[in-house]
Amino acid sequence: MTISVRLSEEDTNIIKAYAAMNNISLSDLIRNAIMEKIENEYDLECYEKAIKKYKANPKTYSMGEVKKELGL
Repeated sequence: MTISVRLSEEDTNIIKAYAAMNNISLSDLIRNAIMEKIENEYDLECYEKAIKKYKANPKTYSMGEVKKELGL
């Protein structure tokens, strides 16, 4: 798949310089940046759901309790 993005000349130069400094292609740099952003947002969403669930029932377990429960 090919995607076109319009960038200012200044942004283009910064991105190209960063890619060259890190010895990666523009495609890899942009793909990695987008995937990292998606991953971070997903992680934040999971965290917010988990903290909401914890606040509704703030029970915690010790490592010993977890091992016993799992039969370890």
